Amino acid sequence: MARVEMYTTAWCGYCVRAKALLDTKQIEYEEINLDDDPHFRQRLLDLTGSWTVPQILVDGKPIGGYTELWRLDKSGWLDEQLAA
Repeated sequence: MARVEMYTTAWCGYCVRAKALLDTKQIEYEEINLDDDPHFRQRLLDLTGSWTVPQILVDGKPIGGYTELWRLDKSGWLDEQLAA
């Protein structure tokens, strides 16, 4: 099974949605909460090329945020990748 990491903050509504989508599909993920990191935007930019949360990685590859996760789920890609 693929490794899923999600960078989040407590105040982010899209983070809540992304976690709910993964929870509903019973997909395990590692949540990396960035609330205590004053430089989290730079950290995300360096890691993923984007500075917004959530940022989701599948096997170390950035896939984007909630909207991209939702689109990948609807296309069937998410299930294919996580089943491999």
